[in-house]
Amino acid sequence: MDFHTLIYGVYPYFATTVFLLGSWIRFDQEQYTWKSDSSQLLSKKGMRFASNAFHVGILALFFGHVIGLLTPHSVLQALGVSDMMHQWVAIIAGLIFGTLCFIGGVMLWMRRMFNRRVRAASRWMDINILGWLVLTVFLGLATLPVSISHANAGNSEVMVLFAQWVQSILYLQPNPELIREVPLVYKLHVFVGMSVFLFFPFTRLVHIWSAPIGYLGRAYQIVRTKKTGNA
Repeated sequence: MDFHTLIYGVYPYFATTVFLLGSWIRFDQEQYTWKSDSSQLLSKKGMRFASNAFHVGILALFFGHVIGLLTPHSVLQALGVSDMMHQWVAIIAGLIFGTLCFIGGVMLWMRRMFNRRVRAASRWMDINILGWLVLTVFLGLATLPVSISHANAGNSEVMVLFAQWVQSILYLQPNPELIREVPLVYKLHVFVGMSVFLFFPFTRLVHIWSAPIGYLGRAYQIVRTKKTGNA
């Protein structure tokens, strides 16, 4: 087994196992650490834009990757989405939301590094996981010039190969040979991205599991203020 097979054939399962098992153990054993550790009360300067940009960008990128890579090729073809259309949508969406996420992430990382109050309340992993996410997004943006060059030449092979590789991992029939010859920048982006799942259980990212989805559909609450003064 060579290094490529180890990283793109075995490592995805190792990272996923740590991601799921580690999250379950932490929730079971350390529920008091299961929180986002927000630092907004310590310093609000630039927080609203940075946080919103980062979260909107990273959520759009995550679901874009899920839909783009896990939707079977036959389904896309049946919907009238050609490989080139798929590639250009991925490029444009990646550029918009990747840039938004990168700018917000850098601002948040700088804030944790150089704001004294925030730095004092930050743990080592808070700073490092944020930096790792920014690195992941940066490498994703670095793939865009190559993807645009391929698209201009009418070549969507790399995108199709990565979709097939991800689906082979999901179906427990890993085929790392599919992406052996793709440009290195894509491989780096994928490796760094997979590692986020490996680190996930040991960081404050675990609060994602507790996202209040039900809040979106909850009933309205009637709020009355207490009147003061003479009647």
